[in-house]
Amino acid sequence: MTTPRDLLITTLDVASSRLPGQGDLSLALAGGELIDLLNARAAVLDGDRIVPDESGAVDDRLLNEASAALVRQAPYESVEDWLWRRGRGLAAVYLTDLKSEGQITRRRRSRWAPFGSGRTVLTDTPARRSARERWTSNEPVLASLGTAIGIRDQEHRQDEQDQQLESLPDVADEAVETVLATVHNAVRDLEAERQRRSIEDAAFDNIWRGQ
Repeated sequence: MTTPRDLLITTLDVASSRLPGQGDLSLALAGGELIDLLNARAAVLDGDRIVPDESGAVDDRLLNEASAALVRQAPYESVEDWLWRRGRGLAAVYLTDLKSEGQITRRRRSRWAPFGSGRTVLTDTPARRSARERWTSNEPVLASLGTAIGIRDQEHRQDEQDQQLESLPDVADEAVETVLATVHNAVRDLEAERQRRSIEDAAFDNIWRGQ
């Protein structure tokens, strides 16, 4: 399994009460892809620029697609630009992939709620158990990505995000650390944009109502 798959499985497993937004999750999935590409030596970081490395190889269809999507001409692409470009709609792509593999299914409606819709649930597979083991062991990359999208604090409740980040295990690789920090910043930027639009929409509604 890959980091993005483990992240999505973990999200569905532990965040059933409050799933993150698809935009947040998509950014984190793109970050997970890049980390796996770095670990597979299919790419390296030159500062914050992603430089493809033809000597590396990955054995996963979606990671191969991610590798093929890397910008291959100087000055290359920054980690931040990669997250926004590759992350667009990525959560839906991975969700569809997990469904096709039988990793998730839709639970049948209860006879006590005949008009309710089915709910997407994880099946009991080795992939789910592997992701859960990685999560419960507090593996640094998955823990950091989980914190970025707000699922880690559902099991490890703390008051402030800074406190959450301080509690994360250290990441030894500087390039991986750069990617994780950029994911956190991108998710914060997305939330700030949501809040800005919400304020603007509320102000427009007030004007429209003559308040």
